[in-house]
Amino acid sequence: MKKNMGIADKVIRLILAATILIGYFTNYINGILAFILLALSGIFLLTSIISFCPLYFPFKINTRYNKKD
Repeated sequence: MKKNMGIADKVIRLILAATILIGYFTNYINGILAFILLALSGIFLLTSIISFCPLYFPFKINTRYNKKD
């Protein structure tokens, strides 16, 4: 699995995940929407940690800076 996410992508996803989690724990987000957004938040956290976005792969999108290129 080749990394395809740059720093900006990671930061944006981490901020979105944190915002969703804060909204959930402060009871601003509840119901079925809370579970959907929590799942999305988990995906954002996971993809940020491993620096790989599965949706970027089929479209050959790479936002990671490579010194070799």
